[in-house]
Amino acid sequence: MGVDYYKILQVGKNSTDEELKKAYRKLAMKWHPDKNPNNKKEAECKFKRISEAYDVLSDSHKRAIYDQYGEDGLKGQVPPHDAASSSGTTFYSTGDTPALFRFTPEFADDIFAEFFGHSSPFGGMGGMGRGGGARDGMRSRFPNGMFGADDRFEGIHVSQGVAPRKAAHIENKLRCSLEEIYKGITKKIKVTRDVADARGKTKVVKEILTINVKPGWKKGTKITFEEKGNKLRNVTPADLVFVVDEIPHDIFSRDGDDLIVTQKISLADALTDYTVNVTTLDGRNLTIPVSNVIHPDYEEVVAREGMPLPKDPMKKGNLRIKFDIKFPAQLSSDRKVEIKRVLDD
Repeated sequence: MGVDYYKILQVGKNSTDEELKKAYRKLAMKWHPDKNPNNKKEAECKFKRISEAYDVLSDSHKRAIYDQYGEDGLKGQVPPHDAASSSGTTFYSTGDTPALFRFTPEFADDIFAEFFGHSSPFGGMGGMGRGGGARDGMRSRFPNGMFGADDRFEGIHVSQGVAPRKAAHIENKLRCSLEEIYKGITKKIKVTRDVADARGKTKVVKEILTINVKPGWKKGTKITFEEKGNKLRNVTPADLVFVVDEIPHDIFSRDGDDLIVTQKISLADALTDYTVNVTTLDGRNLTIPVSNVIHPDYEEVVAREGMPLPKDPMKKGNLRIKFDIKFPAQLSSDRKVEIKRVLDD
């Protein structure tokens, strides 16, 4: 079998995920190179082996291959005949399949970061590190007192690391009806994204995002969920940005904080008293008498019956009533004379 990963982690062959994690935590802290300055070379070797063992045994696919074919199986050097494992994984003869597993020193950094809360590599590992952060950043990766009362790392000099690039933000329309924006609403958005762990293994993660649409929000309002895009290795996830988009309404249109409604009326109604009946976006019935003569550019303004103000929903814009006057297609001579007589009085 070659190397015995179970022996390295000091666990049994039937060990559970929790037992593997517990064993890794204990041994990784014991043999971390920065904790062993006097035998750093030996510590680096053991730390790498511990990390490699955990990487294989914590992955069910790799573990199944290792249990059946040992270390050679992970390198693609399986027996010359085709075979299928009890787990349903199909194996191919040597030469048909590339190595299924190659452990690099960087993986040891990443695995340690998974457990102890920092995704940057350690610069204090000699040849194992990939760059690392500043000296203070090195200390911050470990809980207080993890290495005893004195947490100083004597003799460590770490160069400034390069921050991972961030993916470009992703915009999506958040379509809302005018009623929803008028009253406010909570919308649930289902997001599916790819998330890679520190070793590059990707899984699909589903999440429900909640957006509380506030009364009076305007078209173009943006709601940002930081780093909710795909999480890929060495790339900071993109921000998800939702942009409010108003669905056109059958009756009302919007102009800033004002609502506009257009009434079709006859010429007779325009010249005499007229009553407008409007059902508001929240279901109330308004009765607005218009005693003025209504000309084509006339607007009847009803104060505080428009859209709520985003900063103060208790206040509202205005309701502006416009009129579409229907003129007669033709008039008889008698009607013309009569109308002229009335209008000239």
